[in-house]
Amino acid sequence: MPQTTEPAAALQHPKPARAPRIHRAWFVAAVTFVTIIGAAAFRSLPGLLIEPLHTEFGWSRGTIGAAISVNLALYGLTAPFAAALMDRFGIRRVVAVALTVIALGSGLTVWMTAAWQLLLCWGLLVGLGSGSMALAFAATVTNRWFTVRRGLVTGILTAASASGQLIFLPLLSWMVETYDWRPAAVTVALAALAVVPFVWLLLRDHPADVGLEPYGADVFVPKPPPVTGAARRTIGVLRSAVRTGPFWLLAGTFAICGASTNGLIQTHFVPAAHDHGLPVTAAASLLAVIGVFDVVGTIASGWFTDRFEPRRLLAVYYALRGLSLLFLPMLLGPAIHPPMIFFIVFYGLDWVATVPPTLALCREQYGEDSAIVFGWVLASHQVGAALVAWLGGVARDVFGTYDMVWYASGALCAAAALMALVIRRRPRPSVPALAV
Repeated sequence: MPQTTEPAAALQHPKPARAPRIHRAWFVAAVTFVTIIGAAAFRSLPGLLIEPLHTEFGWSRGTIGAAISVNLALYGLTAPFAAALMDRFGIRRVVAVALTVIALGSGLTVWMTAAWQLLLCWGLLVGLGSGSMALAFAATVTNRWFTVRRGLVTGILTAASASGQLIFLPLLSWMVETYDWRPAAVTVALAALAVVPFVWLLLRDHPADVGLEPYGADVFVPKPPPVTGAARRTIGVLRSAVRTGPFWLLAGTFAICGASTNGLIQTHFVPAAHDHGLPVTAAASLLAVIGVFDVVGTIASGWFTDRFEPRRLLAVYYALRGLSLLFLPMLLGPAIHPPMIFFIVFYGLDWVATVPPTLALCREQYGEDSAIVFGWVLASHQVGAALVAWLGGVARDVFGTYDMVWYASGALCAAAALMALVIRRRPRPSVPALAV
């Protein structure tokens, strides 16, 4: 969608005579990082709920997995609309409301007595709130505040979720083991509420709000007027994107990414390890260590994305992830041993390293609409995660083991590596099709 430069906007937000020594964009990125860390608490809890809820209420793992799958699906399906809503109402308002909804949904779970209430609270409310806090939030901040170092900033903000996992997973698993799952749910609600003041007081929607140009830009960019018709625009961008081949390849690879991370490891690793005799706290600690190396891997991936071909990076990431998943069934046991530690480090470096090159390809292909297109690509990521979160629980109920799920996910990652290599560069419209 073309943007018009209005003289009134330029007069309203004059460019300062001297830029600050540290650009405000880095402070906005820091606030965004802290916000995503605080919101990561709700992403750390689902895998810890499966066994306690199964024990207390007698619900099957498939039923609990269905609630988690609703959460993951809404997390993705809400993201593209959230990106458009940020264009309409501003980042601060959308994120503050989303955190409040997350706190409400998580807090209400302590009074639930039936499975449909889990679907409503954790599936619907937390899913809708978390969708508005999805990676589209990071993409919108990056697109508005940075014109250079976008890959690096994307990697840093993506790593924030893993940092939050590192902080909250050991704490929440200790609460579940020592007390009950309810204090853990209350902790998630309080963590979401605690971030709201930071968002409202420190986050700014656009560089023009503080009279600055985006980081790396040579000219001042006036703040565009609010974009009305958020839902209509979101659907319109989707209709345009689905007519292009790269969209389906990006959506397909990212669906496999979600299936092999959020849907598989984040949801089922702890109960699978517990099946092999490993204590829940030890399994949760391993998952937290994945978060440590995810921070390193994602930031490094952002640095690589600024310098290397994103398609080739994606192919390497998916191939290595699939290879590691094929070996996982042989590594699970009642104790932590060196091969398992190697898997944790190896897999952690690759956890969401796919995000910076995927977002870079969205920018390359779809320009100004890239944040919304990435929101739809993220929706496919979460649909893939939702399917495996549910099917993984069903497979465990039917076969009594998760082995089939690990092998299937490894094969899917191999397919994603091939799909990434097929994505072509965006053709230049100014060059005639028959030109030699």
